Amino acid sequence: MSGTLRTFVLMAALTGLLAALGWLLGGTQGAILALVLAGAGNLWAWWNSDKALLRQHNAVPVTEANGGDLIALVRQLADNAGLPMPAVYVLQTDQPNAFATGRNPQNAAVAVTQGLLRTLSRDELAGVIAHELAHIRSRDTLIMTVTATLAGAIAIMGNMLMWSGNRERQGGMIGALLLMILAPLAATLVQMAISRTREFDADRDGALIAGSSRGLASALVKIANAAGRTVNIPAERNPASAAMFIINPLSGMRMDRMFATHPPTEERIARLQALAAG
Repeated sequence: MSGTLRTFVLMAALTGLLAALGWLLGGTQGAILALVLAGAGNLWAWWNSDKALLRQHNAVPVTEANGGDLIALVRQLADNAGLPMPAVYVLQTDQPNAFATGRNPQNAAVAVTQGLLRTLSRDELAGVIAHELAHIRSRDTLIMTVTATLAGAIAIMGNMLMWSGNRERQGGMIGALLLMILAPLAATLVQMAISRTREFDADRDGALIAGSSRGLASALVKIANAAGRTVNIPAERNPASAAMFIINPLSGMRMDRMFATHPPTEERIARLQALAAG
């Protein structure tokens, strides 16, 4: 199934969940309103979800004036990948991490954290950026971005349901039980839509773009070791966006583990090392 088709299927499934939550919040009228809002939300997510995610993660644009070296590195790697130059952002968090977003290569962005820039060498940083460019080239970013946005909307409506007085009117315990089902179901849809194999593919393709797998392998070691010791507050507030990052940014508290879509980091590193040996 193509990435675009998977995105439409995902939108339909999440729209159904939003309608169910709307019914729990406001009965038939709530379901109709949720469907209308979901339709508008789907259109909005298709065109603007990348910008919304960047805002949620406090992304600051990088220009030649405030980050010429980073811009030059991204431009060189984008040329290697045969891609247009993406927009570049820095995320205001000490956790070393990165993600790419955008509905297509012509409207794409690469975001790296302050912690990543401080932690990695130039070769390691090149490996990470090349990994993100590989996601852009394979158009993984479309379904990843839309998934994060729509699943986040379900989480917000779920919280509204939990605290709304309408819970009593719509069945009290039944509403609470349905919420307990819907939240994991939203997370399951995220995991089904975003295949774990995409990270292995992006690792391999990123190594080819960067010209070496050693930088990315070394970067993954550093990021994995540091990420667990540093809380990424914007990611914790929107756990559905975790799949966007090169390494899971979540602490694992509460329901975070449901949204984990990354393969084991050790396996990714082993594959990169085998690629270097080969």
